[in-house]
Amino acid sequence: MKRITGILFALTVLASCNSQRIYSDFDISYSRSGGLAPVYENLLIKGHDAHYSFEGQGKKYKQDFKIPQEDLNKIEHTLSRNNFRRIQEDHKKIYDHISTSVNVKKGPNEGSKTDASSIMPNYRTNWNNITDVFQELINNNVKKQ
Repeated sequence: MKRITGILFALTVLASCNSQRIYSDFDISYSRSGGLAPVYENLLIKGHDAHYSFEGQGKKYKQDFKIPQEDLNKIEHTLSRNNFRRIQEDHKKIYDHISTSVNVKKGPNEGSKTDASSIMPNYRTNWNNITDVFQELINNNVKKQ
């Protein structure tokens, strides 16, 4: 009986570890979180596969979808054209707002940026262009309930 219990426990642990893999194994991620009424929105891209999740405003949903090559090219082009790696984050403290983070783990635009503090004024247009391309991708591919 102890052996069966041990095996079931091991399988449960392995299953729970595997379910979190999607949140660490990605090429590009876009996330928004925080605010007075907390919102958590994630878009994780690995190759042509995307995982989207949203929780907030009394709603909660997840969706997986495929991203066409032209959309991936558009993301890469937007990151390059707007100098993603050179965007400077400000160090001002900002509380109770929804912050956006973009992480790129692969390619020439590899890096991580967030507007949790703020983005320096010279780079706000670049940052908005980058976040707009992700919002457009979400709006075109996610069927919100």
